[in-house]
Parts: sequence; structure tokens; C-alpha cells
Amino acid sequence: CIRDRAIGDVVGKAGCEFLRSKLPQIKKDYDIDLVIANGENSAEGNGITPHSANFLFSSGVDVITTGNHAFRRKEIYNYLSDNEYILRPANYPEGSTPGKGVCKIDMLKRNVIIVNLLGTIYMESLDNPLEKIDEILKHVSENDIVIVDFHAETTSEKRAMGFYLDGKVSAVFGTHTHVMTADESILKNGTGYITDVGMTGPINSVLGIKPEIIIKKLKEKMPVKFEYGEGACKMECVLFDIDLHTRKTVGIKRLIIT
Repeated sequence: CIRDRAIGDVVGKAGCEFLRSKLPQIKKDYDIDLVIANGENSAEGNGITPHSANFLFSSGVDVITTGNHAFRRKEIYNYLSDNEYILRPANYPEGSTPGKGVCKIDMLKRNVIIVNLLGTIYMESLDNPLEKIDEILKHVSENDIVIVDFHAETTSEKRAMGFYLDGKVSAVFGTHTHVMTADESILKNGTGYITDVGMTGPINSVLGIKPEIIIKKLKEKMPVKFEYGEGACKMECVLFDIDLHTRKTVGIKRLIIT
């Protein structure tokens, strides 16, 4: 088996530092072969920068995925194009968009293909993610393990993607909402699935932001400056055990590390 670990959206400096403090031991304890983390909120002030990306890589992350905040910081544009192991959603326009949405990891016995997609319900008006993944899979060997980070707003779009890809890919995990769902499962044709992996960052927060700031925004309806929460952190993640021969998920487990 290959044991893959998907880590929920890493939020700010606190989330990055907490990941660094926990990940090496967790990789050892669970014998993890590959770590994928969503890093689009890893920079202070939102987005991702070369500094926060390098911090995640040096902490033990193998592949960084992103989402709708991928391009919030202009300093990441060249980095997205130069580093093959950081992804932006594949359904952004090709040619005019920095970076790429697919990467390949050589695991010796198998190649692992990681795909990053963005949902379109209440999100950006991009290429249809269902059609985009079909296009991508045409160029993937039937011997490859394929893992998809679907960064989307609604549970319905994520669930639909999971069922659509059941049997076509090894695993699908959702990101973006920063709230871990309790529906981890192996679908009937062998694809591991969870609607949302959750978040890595401050526990006493609203999706990583200080609660009082979000409450003020909701009550007064006026613009506010977001500030990341403080104090104790958590790391929410999912372990996928993927059979090397069948390329199906044979085990799935949610973890919340505090």
C-alpha cells in the first residue's frame, strides 16, 4: 500500500508552525509515504507566498495544493510556474494562468498523480471541473494512482464529484470550508472520499479568523480587516491507504491532532 496523508487548509503562521511541530512524528508514527497539504491560506494576510510555501515543503509536505486564493499574492506567480510540486486549480485558463493543476510523484512502484480542481458553485466562473478532470484522465496511465483535491464551496458539488470519480481515481478529498466532515468512506468502486478535510490552525477561531472580527462583520455588515486567531492549534487530516496493485483505497481514517 501507499499511505497518503491529506492535510486541511493550513492557516497563517500559527498553522504553518503547528504543522512543522507535529508532522515529522506523525509521518513516523503512521508510516506515511506522501503528504499533500492545501496551502492557499498559509501566508500571513491570506494567500500563499514563496516563503510560506518553502516553510511547508521544509516541514515535510510533498505537494501543496491551493484554491480560489492561489493568486491573491503576486509574488507567488513565478513560484507557481517554477516549482512542479505546488498546484493551482487545473480548471483555470491554460496559457494565461501561472502554474499548473497536475503533478506527478514517482513512488518507484507506481506514479502518483495529484490533481487540484476548483468548484464553480458560489466560486469562480471557471471551466467545468467535471469536464476538466475527464480531459486530465485521458492523459493518465491506467497504472497511475490519482488523487484529487477538490476545492469547493458546497457539499453537493463535492459529493457529486466523489461519485463521478468513483472507480476512476484512487481518492478524492474536499478542501475550502475549513470544517472537517464526518463522511469519510470508500465508495462502492474503491475510491476513498471525504467532503472536507478541515483546517490546520487556531482552534478558537472562525475558519482561522478571530471570532470577534467575524461577529462584527456579520452584525454590522461593514468591511473589516481579518486577523488570524491565536492560541492552541489543531491539525485536521485524512489518511488514505491505497493498494498498489488495484489502485483502490482500502483504508481511510480521519485524524485531529492537537
